[in-house]
Amino acid sequence: MFVANEIRRMLDDAGVQLRAMILLGVNCGFGNQDCATLPLKAVNLDAGWITYARPKTGIRRRCPLWPETVTAIRQALAERRTPSKHRSTGLVFITARGDTWAKTAADNPISKETVKLLRKLGLHRPRHSFYALRHVFATIAGETTDQVAVDHIMGHARDDMASVYRERISDERLKAVTDFVRRWLFGQDVGPGAVDIGNLEGTEQAAESTPLETPPAKRAAKTRRRTKAK
Repeated sequence: MFVANEIRRMLDDAGVQLRAMILLGVNCGFGNQDCATLPLKAVNLDAGWITYARPKTGIRRRCPLWPETVTAIRQALAERRTPSKHRSTGLVFITARGDTWAKTAADNPISKETVKLLRKLGLHRPRHSFYALRHVFATIAGETTDQVAVDHIMGHARDDMASVYRERISDERLKAVTDFVRRWLFGQDVGPGAVDIGNLEGTEQAAESTPLETPPAKRAAKTRRRTKAK
C-alpha cells in the first residue's frame, strides 16, 4: 500500500489532471473508471460534494471533497480541452486529444500515466498502480470503525438485513471519514483551508511524526478489551 509520504510526492509531481485524479482516489476511493467517466453534473465544487453512482455496479455514492480536491478539480477544468468526440462531452477529465480517459483494463491511460509518474519518483513496484489508491482509502478510512460510511463512499453493498433496513446515512458521518483520511495524508494539524500541493515539504514531518487520534469507537473497544483482560 502507498504510504502518506509517497502519495504526497505523487501529488507534488503529477500533472494537473492526474493530480486531481490522485486526490479523488485517496479522498473518495475512486478507481480508474470512476475518474475516467466522472460527469460534470455529478460534481458540486461550490458545496464540495460528488454524487455519482459507481460505474461498475450502479450503486449510489456520495463523497465530501477536501479543499485540496476542489482546488485540483478547478485547475483541471480550467485547462480542460474541447471534446473531440461525443463520448467525451460532459466529462470532467478529457485527454490532450479531447477524448475520454476510459479505456480497457489492458490499455488504460490513467494506469499508464501513473506508472510513468511512479517510475520517475522511484516508487514503482508490483501491485502499486492508480487503483491502489482505492485500497489506501478503504484501509485508512476503515480505521474510523464506521464501515457503513466507508462502504457508502466507496459504492460497496453488503448483503445483510441492516443494509436492507437502513434508509439513510448522514453527511456528518461521511465527512468524518474523509476528514480522518485527510489528516492521515497531510498531518493531524491540517486546517480547514487547502494545503498547497506545490509545497508539501512542510506537511511531511507533521504527517509522518504525529499519530492520528484513535476514533472514539475504537478507544471504547480497546478499553473493554483491557477490562476483560484484568
